[in-house]
Amino acid sequence: MVDGKKEKSETILNQLYQKPNSSILGYRLRLQMYNLARKSPEADYQLWLEKKPKRHKFLTDLLSEKQVQRLGQSFFVSGASTFLKKTGEAPVIIDSTKVQKSRNRMLSYYFNAGYFNNKITYKIDTLPDKRGKVNYEVKLGAPYVVDSITTSIKTAALDSLFERTKNQSLIVKGKQYNSQYFSDERKRIATHFRNNGAYYFQETNIEYDVDTVATNHKAHVDILIDDRTVKKGDSLIKVPFKLYTISEVNIFTGNTNNKNKQKVADSTSYNNFNIYSSDKLKYRPKAITDAIFITKGSKFSDFRRQLTSRSLSNLRVFNYPNIEYEEDKNDTTGTSLIANIILSPRKKFNFNATADFMHSNIQDFGILGSAALSIRNIFRGAEILEIALRGNIGSSQDLANPNNVFFNISEYGADVKLSFPRIFFPLNTDKIIPKNTLPTTQMSIGLSRQQNIGLDKESFTGILNYNWNPKRNTNIRFDLVNLQYVRNVNPGNYFSVYHSSYDRLNGLAQVYNTDPTNLDEEGNLSIPQGTTGFINEVLGGQTSLTPNDNDYFAIRSIEERRLRLTENNLILATNVTYTKSSRTNINDNDFYTFKTKLESAGNILSLISKIENQEADIYGRKKFFNVEYSQYIKGEIDFIKNWDLGGKQVIAARAFTGLAIPYGNSNSIPFSRSYFGGGSNDNRAWQSYSLGPGRSGGLNDFNEANFKIALSAEYRFNIFNKLNGAFFADAGNIWNVFDNVTDEESVFEGFKSLQDIALGTGIGFRYDLNFFVIRLDVGFKTYNPAKEMKERWFRDIVPNRAVLNIGINYPF
Repeated sequence: MVDGKKEKSETILNQLYQKPNSSILGYRLRLQMYNLARKSPEADYQLWLEKKPKRHKFLTDLLSEKQVQRLGQSFFVSGASTFLKKTGEAPVIIDSTKVQKSRNRMLSYYFNAGYFNNKITYKIDTLPDKRGKVNYEVKLGAPYVVDSITTSIKTAALDSLFERTKNQSLIVKGKQYNSQYFSDERKRIATHFRNNGAYYFQETNIEYDVDTVATNHKAHVDILIDDRTVKKGDSLIKVPFKLYTISEVNIFTGNTNNKNKQKVADSTSYNNFNIYSSDKLKYRPKAITDAIFITKGSKFSDFRRQLTSRSLSNLRVFNYPNIEYEEDKNDTTGTSLIANIILSPRKKFNFNATADFMHSNIQDFGILGSAALSIRNIFRGAEILEIALRGNIGSSQDLANPNNVFFNISEYGADVKLSFPRIFFPLNTDKIIPKNTLPTTQMSIGLSRQQNIGLDKESFTGILNYNWNPKRNTNIRFDLVNLQYVRNVNPGNYFSVYHSSYDRLNGLAQVYNTDPTNLDEEGNLSIPQGTTGFINEVLGGQTSLTPNDNDYFAIRSIEERRLRLTENNLILATNVTYTKSSRTNINDNDFYTFKTKLESAGNILSLISKIENQEADIYGRKKFFNVEYSQYIKGEIDFIKNWDLGGKQVIAARAFTGLAIPYGNSNSIPFSRSYFGGGSNDNRAWQSYSLGPGRSGGLNDFNEANFKIALSAEYRFNIFNKLNGAFFADAGNIWNVFDNVTDEESVFEGFKSLQDIALGTGIGFRYDLNFFVIRLDVGFKTYNPAKEMKERWFRDIVPNRAVLNIGINYPF
């Protein structure tokens, strides 16, 4: 209790040396596990063994005395209890010594918060079932407030620096005293001084004199900064701090880890930088100096050193740089420093090969392999060329397999990527994207070919993108060119490949087909003439089927899947992605991440077609390379927030929305740019592509649309050791809007369509391997918009309708 009110903040609870046993939503799982363990399983075994002498003799004759004793150490006898004790949590026994230490720590905590006269008492109460409770009674008293602030800075140069930014001081008159403000102000002053030439200045050079005697709860603060203490002979003397200027910048590279100029084989000077190499210089000077922000004539600055270190590491051609300073003995004023930057090159060539096994909606079993070669500093400008080859062979029971071979799927491809540690552009962009934002340029092309026993795909991708960081926790990616071209070599073989789709269509044709020319000699649909003819007749209203019939929907589903998997695509897009995160490190569990993306496609091709006066086809579409180009605009917003509850408990939430609008040459969005619902990183109560659009119920094989809303929340907790758990809820759906889909169940029609948002809930288990997390999530359809209104809630929360999702790392 703090001044009569209950205090539950994590900060205060962390002051206690003893806390209650951990719990998951109030249930003390680990304590119960510990209590299930036997106290002395091996001793119990010996008692059991000796209770009946014939039992001991029988086991010894059957095994041996040594094996009988080992049996007492087996998992069935003692191993289970050992496991429960190790993974469980022993009951927390009230310790009066630790209670007193907790009291003293809280006294110190509140004292540092400005309550200099706080008083804390405690009382230990006993409860039934051998339980107890510790009650702490805190009386804070009146807090002390900062009343006056004075400074005493001996070095005139430092006093002038302080005056420049004293309005930024964290110690403010009228503000309640808090020792954390004083600590943060010490860091602020030291950082400001060291970024403006005070090379020898440290935080420990700052002291505070706080007077609170007879001041009526007011604190008079004096900031004291004495001169520098140096050793002269056998005595210590005080000398004023100096502000240092960089007089020389030396860069050492090559097969050396020191700055010994006697071992230099090659050297050059460039823009006031001296570059030395132990062998022939392999880098263009500008490639190195552009990454260095410690310059001749500038003041010594920690910020410049840190930025230089980050920038050099960002080149990816050197190991972590070593930056040293030494006083320039040629400067009689003693205010100059020589900066020595020692660079150790990484290996020029790096080869990496991987192999993996996979399972997907298409492949029952697959083997994936890749080989990659990296060549650093290929053009002597710290560029990196990466060449990768990849291949995949797999097996699928869904595909036709006339030769009865196990591996009936294959895919292979190659990718080439060239990275520049700068903006590669004809015009100078330094004023728009400064060098201190660590800009990079990547050019990449990729080729791949997929063979599926007749349905073969060829694809080409080309990307030119720029990356930079306006601030340390902010990133901008700009894809000037993002080209994707997909060509289906044998689309007519679709029904020969996906035989299950053909069987379903052929079965329906036995009932509804009215044109005998669609059938072969055995009375089945011929491929592709018969399948195409029958589908066109059904969708064109030339049979007895109507759009309200289930079989009509089934045929439409088959045709939609065929079109989506066989259509050729030409997408030439430009996009920009902005990402901002407050996360400080990998262990930070209290942060947010905001990401937004805007993409536009087809405008350049549309402009070219207008210049060339291209004629549209009968559908009003224009083509390049005999392929209709896609034209659309697409926007996305993604926000993630984590709250750290302490005790390895975290609440994580995510909100996502995206909309792609076709126009001009398109009335729909390409499959590769559309949205889908369900899967391990989306609504986990539905499988990938099985949710939506809207309340349509996922009629098609691959359900997609151009508008998406996704909301997720998780309560994450530790079960024991590296095994973590989570309770989650996922809400969202996909809809069609502003495109060629007119089905009312699939189209977003304003706020009333929000009742089509699906809700999935479930539980997850995650095993942390440090470098990645293996995740298993079990989801249940809690609210299913595809059902009748009265049957939407809780009808699918049964074990046999659970959806299992296996993933790597957290879903968001």
